Amino acid sequence: MTESRLRADGGARRPTVLVAMSGGVDSAVAAACVRDQGYPLLGVTMKLWDYAEVGGTSEARDGRCCSLEDMDGARTTAAILDIPYYVMDMTRAFRETVIDDFVAEYRLGRTPNPCVVCNNRIKWTALYARARQVDAPIIATGHYARIRHNENSGRYELWRGVDPTRDQSYVLWGLSQQQLACTMFPLGPLLKDEVRARARALGLPVADKAESREICFVTDDNYRRFLRDTLGHHDAATSPGPIVDETGTVIGTHDGYADFTVGQRRGLGIARGVPQYVERIDPDTRTVHVGSDAALWSRRVILDQVNWVSIEAPSERLRATVKVRYLHAAAAADVRPLPGGRVEVTFDEPQRALTPGQSAVFYDAERVLGGGLIARDAPTGG
Repeated sequence: MTESRLRADGGARRPTVLVAMSGGVDSAVAAACVRDQGYPLLGVTMKLWDYAEVGGTSEARDGRCCSLEDMDGARTTAAILDIPYYVMDMTRAFRETVIDDFVAEYRLGRTPNPCVVCNNRIKWTALYARARQVDAPIIATGHYARIRHNENSGRYELWRGVDPTRDQSYVLWGLSQQQLACTMFPLGPLLKDEVRARARALGLPVADKAESREICFVTDDNYRRFLRDTLGHHDAATSPGPIVDETGTVIGTHDGYADFTVGQRRGLGIARGVPQYVERIDPDTRTVHVGSDAALWSRRVILDQVNWVSIEAPSERLRATVKVRYLHAAAAADVRPLPGGRVEVTFDEPQRALTPGQSAVFYDAERVLGGGLIARDAPTGG
């Protein structure tokens, strides 16, 4: 197994690499690493949204990914590294792909992860299409992940980043073999402290820049405001409905089921003497179901939109550790293929708040086997 690529071409001129530069320290150092490996490169910032479209107010926009301040930082970094730099206007593609999906998922009572959609369908699909237009067959990003080519299977494999505190493999499970084959992750072998030290040594002004915050296009971190601005106040997802307990008894009302996610405790607007948590959301009846913490624990979950990354789609169940949230500790489970390309995951131990719309990613130690979106779960013991 090796991390070398066909692009390491034995002395011939190496192909041009298009480096996605967000304006942060990670993408800046990624660009420097690619340059130092001898590749000709182009630095590109994707303009994904603007304040006039997404609304909201914030006094702390300096930490907001893809902001105007970030573009200035990327442009300055490119000048210091002496590489060509461009801005690509991808606001329409981002709106139609990421923002529209984000809103649609909340309307369906699910909790989306827009970073997964952005990575799969913007940073690779749309960005790579642009890269080919400028004769750059390879793209590089500042993600903390690794790609290895398995000479036995012939597949490109996705691996965790070396730094466990920064590993971003969880949000990259949707990448295809074609996309992995044309991608470089220069920061995969590095620790965050090493990246910042490299940036300081290069004199980059972003060396000590704070981490970007999610969700980038929700500028004031108020996704409820964003959904109401987008949907209006008369959409089903933003209209009043009942809150019911485990017996089906109505115990309160809400102002819109889009305000809630599975596992939520605060902001329910009810007082029963014992903690209540959102157990599930029924968009057809606009009903928010609540219950005790015990109701949130499940062993089984069904996934759809499954993508097998490092291996061919299996025909039989396999053992893996499965991560169901970005900060979740991957848990041991059986992963069983189902008809229609879906997957059933059965955990050895119950897991809390398996949330429809979130990603579940399967690992074999450091290697990403695949992943999918949580469609529904089964009760504990099921």
